[in-house]
Amino acid sequence: MAKGSHEYIDDPRNAAIRIWINGELFAREDAKVSVFDSGFILGDGVWEGLRVHEGRIAFLDRHLDRLYEGAKAIDMEIGLTPEALTQALYDTLKANEMSGDGVHIRLMVTRGIKATPYQDPRVTISPATVVIIPEWKTPKPETATQGLNLFTVHVRRGYPDVQDPKLNSHSKLNCITACIQAAKAGADEALMLDPHGFVATCNSTHFFIVRKGEVWTSSGDYCLDGITRGVVIEICKEAGIPVFEKNFSLTQVYGADEAFVTGTFAGVAPVSTVDGRLLCEGRGPMVERLQQLYLEKITRESAS
Repeated sequence: MAKGSHEYIDDPRNAAIRIWINGELFAREDAKVSVFDSGFILGDGVWEGLRVHEGRIAFLDRHLDRLYEGAKAIDMEIGLTPEALTQALYDTLKANEMSGDGVHIRLMVTRGIKATPYQDPRVTISPATVVIIPEWKTPKPETATQGLNLFTVHVRRGYPDVQDPKLNSHSKLNCITACIQAAKAGADEALMLDPHGFVATCNSTHFFIVRKGEVWTSSGDYCLDGITRGVVIEICKEAGIPVFEKNFSLTQVYGADEAFVTGTFAGVAPVSTVDGRLLCEGRGPMVERLQQLYLEKITRESAS
């Protein structure tokens, strides 16, 4: 079972889901890719996590923009237009009779099948592998109110000339090692610093603090261009809440009034402690306000 902001309510319907692979639907137990697939061999690909709200995929245009930009950056041809991929997503939802809320989609694209296990893209012998996994998955209600416990790990978000953190790639080992260290320390999620020692992000979500009525998040230089992160920054500006993308240190985190994380799955989730320092008992007033504003925003976007 996933922990922290990704804890979910188990749903027996997921045993019977149908998964889309390169234009065909497969039962869960039959959904497979080749051991020569670039994603399996090397983690060579890009992906998106998508949330369904009132039958619509929330912020889909933004997710697809990020997916196609990432594919272009690694010189990978997806093989489907955004329109065709959108149709495939909704066809998959329809095939699974998923028309309301409580659905999470993992959309994955890898470079395709290789002639031999080797990193060079020129030994790829097939078009890209495209997979759509829809699941009935709802965050546990307490995620929105109880507050997560974070632990600052030694694993850093690196420079873009090493592995650009802007790429939402299948190669997530640095985040996985961060997650392991936090879990071994008894925390829900890892807080990761940038190469200069400033706060960057969490291993699977984006991190914000609240100080004297202001909302702070990292400069964004060393983290993924998060969709929910961007939406929260937008709603702060729309609501007249001072919001800043800036460098800040752990000292400023420990002295914050509130903290929270953002992500496609859980939206806005409060943080209670960081490295054992209590910031706020459960959900503070700013987090509660932002949760409501986020719900209003996602509902408006889904209706348009």
